[in-house]
Amino acid sequence: MWARIAAALATLLVAAVAGVAVAYPSVAATTCPGCYGLTELEPGVYAEKGLSGEQREQIHRTVAAARDRIEGFYGTPLSSPRLLVCVTDACYARIGGKKERGIAILNRSVMLSPRGLDTVIASHEMSHVELHARLASGAEVPQWFDEGLAVVVSDDPRYLRPEAAGDRCTTPPTGPLPVTLEQWLAAAGKDATTYAKSACQVHRWLRSHDGRQGLLSLITRLNAGGSFTS
Repeated sequence: MWARIAAALATLLVAAVAGVAVAYPSVAATTCPGCYGLTELEPGVYAEKGLSGEQREQIHRTVAAARDRIEGFYGTPLSSPRLLVCVTDACYARIGGKKERGIAILNRSVMLSPRGLDTVIASHEMSHVELHARLASGAEVPQWFDEGLAVVVSDDPRYLRPEAAGDRCTTPPTGPLPVTLEQWLAAAGKDATTYAKSACQVHRWLRSHDGRQGLLSLITRLNAGGSFTS
């Protein structure tokens, strides 16, 4: 009887794993990069096989620069996301990627497409992971703050003026910004300035709240049970 039960449980486990791989290939790929044809280039960094020396060097440079950018803003990082890097569209599609340049998976890992292999995109996605690594269970920030902060941390020139400008806003917000992920996806899909508006709001808040120290204080208050609104 116990052998039959064990066999049944094993079958259910295999079916569950297979179901996750089919329904959520990005989750499966970050759990088992080698199962999707990726090989480890350096600790925590995986890429498709058969890369040229130049492509490998580009990945090393991008990852190092992105990590420096995260540390330069947050201080010593608390997160160490697994990075999955694709230099071809076929690779990115295989691991569950779509049209985005990069994406953070479950706030634990980062996938980069061929269009996202640069410091800005890599550090943007890594900022999401770092922020959530610092937030205690149950502590949350609105989606606009999460995305706007990632733009600021990554120093994205698409949405921010140069630092020398003082006020770096390119598009000040004129109304409420998206709070939930669902609202964010809907708004960003319709209005290309949503990132710029959110980055502006965060940049101005940081400028008036002692920058990084203000952010760390906010995280401390949220982890202690405070609300973002208050």
